[in-house]
Amino acid sequence: MQNIVVLISGGGSNMVAIAQAAEREQWQARFDARIACVISNRAQAAGLAKAADLGLTTQLIDHTLYQKHSHPREAFDSALMQAIDVYQPSWVVLAGFMRILTPGFVVHYQGRLLNIHPSLLPAFPGLHTHQRAIDAGCRFAGATVHQVTVDLDDGPILAQAVVPVLPDDSADTLAARVLTQEHLIYPRVLAQLLSRQP
Repeated sequence: MQNIVVLISGGGSNMVAIAQAAEREQWQARFDARIACVISNRAQAAGLAKAADLGLTTQLIDHTLYQKHSHPREAFDSALMQAIDVYQPSWVVLAGFMRILTPGFVVHYQGRLLNIHPSLLPAFPGLHTHQRAIDAGCRFAGATVHQVTVDLDDGPILAQAVVPVLPDDSADTLAARVLTQEHLIYPRVLAQLLSRQP
């Protein structure tokens, strides 16, 4: 069984797109694959309820509970790793997971850790990508699915989708157009990876 663990921090729309693709394209029958768990670092993440509505196992690992540790980021990532490893994942999928992960976490899942970033990497790593693309006068923007390495938004690129930047775009309108493409390319990449597993 190829287990997928999805990490979210917010609305979980990419997680829902992946779950719907898994159902529609029969990943369990075709690839012996399933979403084993959806984990959030935020209790108020709307994606937790959406995952539960889809019949998926959910878990909360609240990063704020680790802030009193001498090394809060490492302590949280260690707890997150323990939760993920219960499922012996083939893939750990970051779907709007708004935490920068420690090198130890990234190395632990090297080659199995995926992210989607709302720009055409290597352009605009980090945050506020849509406003930065508009401010730079870009005619095109988009999204990138990539493997995660210890350098932020810098791993091998697996797929990209391009959308035009329109003259009257705001960061929000551009973000919405990019998001529709994210929902197409992330499940597609995952299906391709699952199909290659022995």
